[in-house]
Amino acid sequence: MSINNLTLARKLTEATKAHCIGLESGTAPILEQVTGVTAELLKWWFQQDFIDTRSFNFHEGQRQAILNTIYAHEVLATQTLQGLYQKIAPEVMLDSHRATGQITADKNEYPKYCMKMATGTGKTWVLQALLIWQALNASRAPGNHAFTRNFLVVAPGLIVYERLLDAFMGKERGGKRDFAASDLKRFQELFIPETYRDEVFRFVQGAVCPKAEIGRKTTSGGIIAISNWQILKEQGDEETEDDGMAAPGVDLDPARVVQEVLPLTPGTSGGNDLNQLNQKYERGGILAYLRGLPDLLVFNDEAHRIHEFKREGELMEVEWQKSLNAIAEPKGRRFIQVDFSATPYNQVGTGKNIKLAYFPHIVVDFDLKTSMKQGLVKALVLDKRKEIGALADDELEFRAYRDEDGNPALSEGQRIMLRAGLAKLRKLETEFAALDPKRCPKMMVMCEDTSVTPLVEEFFKLEGLAAEEFIRVDSDSKGEANKKQWDIIREKLFDLDAHPLPRVVISVLMLREGFDVNNICVIVPLRATGARILLEQTIGRGLRLMWRGDEYEDSKRENRKLIREGKSPNSMIDVLSIVEHPAFIEFYKELIEEGLVGETDEDDDDTSSTGDLLAVNLREDYAQFDFAIPFVLHEREEAIRQHPVDIEGLSAFSGFTLTQLKNIIGKGEKFTSEDLQTGTRFGDYRVDGGVMTATGYNDYISRIVRRIGDMLSQPITRSSKVYANQSQYPYMQANKPQLAAWVDTYIRRRLFNENFDPLDDENWRVLLVDTVTEHVIKIWAQQLLAASEIEATGDAEVAHRHLSEVPRLTMRESSSLFVNKCIYPRLPFPSRNGGLELNFMEMANRDGDVEAFCKINEQKHDFLRLRYMKDDGLPAFYSPDFLLRTAATVFLVETKAQEQLAHPNVKRKRRAALAWCERINALDAAARMGREWHYALVGEALFYEWRDKGASLPELLNFARLRGADYLVQQRLAL
Repeated sequence: MSINNLTLARKLTEATKAHCIGLESGTAPILEQVTGVTAELLKWWFQQDFIDTRSFNFHEGQRQAILNTIYAHEVLATQTLQGLYQKIAPEVMLDSHRATGQITADKNEYPKYCMKMATGTGKTWVLQALLIWQALNASRAPGNHAFTRNFLVVAPGLIVYERLLDAFMGKERGGKRDFAASDLKRFQELFIPETYRDEVFRFVQGAVCPKAEIGRKTTSGGIIAISNWQILKEQGDEETEDDGMAAPGVDLDPARVVQEVLPLTPGTSGGNDLNQLNQKYERGGILAYLRGLPDLLVFNDEAHRIHEFKREGELMEVEWQKSLNAIAEPKGRRFIQVDFSATPYNQVGTGKNIKLAYFPHIVVDFDLKTSMKQGLVKALVLDKRKEIGALADDELEFRAYRDEDGNPALSEGQRIMLRAGLAKLRKLETEFAALDPKRCPKMMVMCEDTSVTPLVEEFFKLEGLAAEEFIRVDSDSKGEANKKQWDIIREKLFDLDAHPLPRVVISVLMLREGFDVNNICVIVPLRATGARILLEQTIGRGLRLMWRGDEYEDSKRENRKLIREGKSPNSMIDVLSIVEHPAFIEFYKELIEEGLVGETDEDDDDTSSTGDLLAVNLREDYAQFDFAIPFVLHEREEAIRQHPVDIEGLSAFSGFTLTQLKNIIGKGEKFTSEDLQTGTRFGDYRVDGGVMTATGYNDYISRIVRRIGDMLSQPITRSSKVYANQSQYPYMQANKPQLAAWVDTYIRRRLFNENFDPLDDENWRVLLVDTVTEHVIKIWAQQLLAASEIEATGDAEVAHRHLSEVPRLTMRESSSLFVNKCIYPRLPFPSRNGGLELNFMEMANRDGDVEAFCKINEQKHDFLRLRYMKDDGLPAFYSPDFLLRTAATVFLVETKAQEQLAHPNVKRKRRAALAWCERINALDAAARMGREWHYALVGEALFYEWRDKGASLPELLNFARLRGADYLVQQRLAL
């Protein structure tokens, strides 16, 4: 057992997983071990009911990073790294004195966690989730030292710094940032439960401070300071050769004398600009301001830059860590450090003796291998063209050539590699454009130093590239660009994915980390170092996925399978090509042996970059096969006829007795609201429940009525803002004052099967127990659906959406079928277990009674998503498999394998689809294409039985269509 075996991460993951069993259903032990706010967040993020309502969620690596940190910090409640090891991996400290020394170092005398996550796997999302967790808890328990509302987010350079500002403030356009474009706002459905969104948005917008505003901007109740590490350097930290001893008679260093007399002087490099003097002064002020905060959580992005290094055999702290130590010192254990890095290690030794020394505080390990296996990043291939392969034999130099005067020139080896990369880029551009013109692949050239970048730029001009086709990002030895350069290139660089130009990015160190674009598909590394950390960072620039969507998953899955088998991939969809020099092949050897890196050569040039993927456009005569889908904007009369509600007939709560609930809630915590700056306390105490948070009985009734009303009032389709005006009519209306009275009566007379006074002895608090609230929501959501009936008179206002609004679908040729009654000439079917859908399309294509049909693409035809309600009262969405039209009928068709027909969710979908069709059929015939609309659920056995007996498809669908209660009553009367 050792630090290098990542024992802490492995054993902490095991312990966390054991305490999170049942989290998907909301029953995990960890939910009872954390605060109510944390429990609510964990349910929102990871409970399956909530996951199913979103199109984006945390992946496995992000999930484990969040859970491991919360488990270590809240459940284990360790206050030092040593304490964490003693609880999780004590054997590491027993086995090695060296490890013990690292773990017990002064810089680890506070909570400290490191996330080892591969580039491209969403470390920033984890950072933001943890910030929300801390801030919401701190606002409800300001005296709890485990939580804070003061944050410092530190980046290693301008690229990462700008990326962090984009995440928290939105991308900059014309000198202004739009919060609506920030990660928190765009992905609010994932990050923040509805109850807390306004609170979080107010906090973030008011608390975020770019580096220039740290210590200047007045914030209320917390700060989110975002900075690159250089701004934290304390004046006087610059390294000198002084040994600290005085020798009488020795001449004094004039520079030293000036520095002692005038410790702050303008820099000559800035033309003795007094602004530089002011910046140096403010730098020390920022450090002093951060030191003065009572508590602080520091997020270090790309934290491999914070490691120690050896000088003449002695371990030295880098300036970044020195600054953090200085900030942490007065806070004691009210300082928390969270590090993120894909490469959290030091490389020690040389040649064959090179070893990796991992950071001791790594608490989760989601490495490149795992992310590649799961398809969360691009697959990786090495371009081994024949001319590249010849480099080793000819011993061509891959470094830049320098003449006797020291003037650099590109070596022949470098020229060959650049031509190879350019050839691959041109091939990708041509073939990607045929599939999707908006997908623009890019090439990145990593140079050894800034003397080489202009040579590469000149080389591309000679190869025929225009000036606007490439961008050069020069930087100094620390990976920084001067402000004038940076202002020119920033927006162009960060919008690289959105525009066809530039095609090529040329850089040295500046873009080795934090350059998070998706379209880098070719990397040519021209550099003179074989340091593993730099190699991993170089690869990381191109790992982010470019092609996202279900239609590409089969192709990408097949590519990964071929690479595991040692074969070339069939396509370059989400495949990163490295035009690599043979000198660095050893770096990839391990990945190649594990089947994670493939190889291509000249013979693969005839292979299509898109494999058998096709872009299928609308056919020329598509209009005759189109579907106009009606959406009701306003009913004839927006009123509800409410059937009487029999409250006494509703189900009572049966989970616990009232006495048991009082005992449970009596163990909870009481909180006061407190202003963090003045210390003034105000407001009621709060009790946190798993579903909602309320401050009194009236507040509880208000919130639960709003929850039920909002649930039933959402549009039946899930559409973008562009179409928001087309889906305003609610699926079900609720008279909220009447509902509040009913819920109040139910709680007082029926909920606990006895008379219950919520205001007596604060009894209302038992209602906040998670299972009680869920029971009330479920009972009343179902009751309203059963008791309400829309009464419509007069004309309705209807808008239509057409399937042809989606002009193009992407599909695999091998998993698609030629059709002649559809707006598209081809339709896809699943490559695995897609036989039923394929046979259904073949039958529809041949049947003379079928006028038109189309398979619904859930992602593209998102306006045809139907809302249904699960058994627990939570909303969810689904799309039918097909639309099919005959002379008299439009069918929404769902095809299901036989074993899935009895699934509870399938039954709930049926009820929602039936209600939707009945509502459409109540419209005038002209508004519904002159046809009746019906929903047909076709099981596998039923389909093949009717097909094999020679029945027509409309006959089958008419038999399988769902009927409402009125039809069933008529049938019984007829019998």
